[in-house]
Amino acid sequence: MSDGIWGYQPTAGHTAGTDLIGYKVEATDGTIGKVDKHSEEVGSAHLVVDTGVWIFGKHVMLPAGTVRTVDSAERKIHVGLTKEQIKNSPEFDKDRHVGDREYHDKLGGYYGGHRPL
Repeated sequence: MSDGIWGYQPTAGHTAGTDLIGYKVEATDGTIGKVDKHSEEVGSAHLVVDTGVWIFGKHVMLPAGTVRTVDSAERKIHVGLTKEQIKNSPEFDKDRHVGDREYHDKLGGYYGGHRPL
């Protein structure tokens, strides 16, 4: 079920309860990293992606609404965003921003303006 940018789209193929940790995350123009954490919380579903060396070992938070498809067989998640859109997103600190309503609103506004491709 979809809850705007913070819910999985019905067509994404996400099954509630699936452990997505370790899945590769693919932008429209290449791999961005692997899922480090994820949440299925209603109104706040998201992925935390470890970008590894791509953006100097940082993590990014992606709202579930940016997910186009979840491929359980391949253990891949495809998001409808470019690497540049993800790289330019509001800076994420996994120790401060998980559960931070102000950051959540800022990120939702950013990705809400970048409708998934």
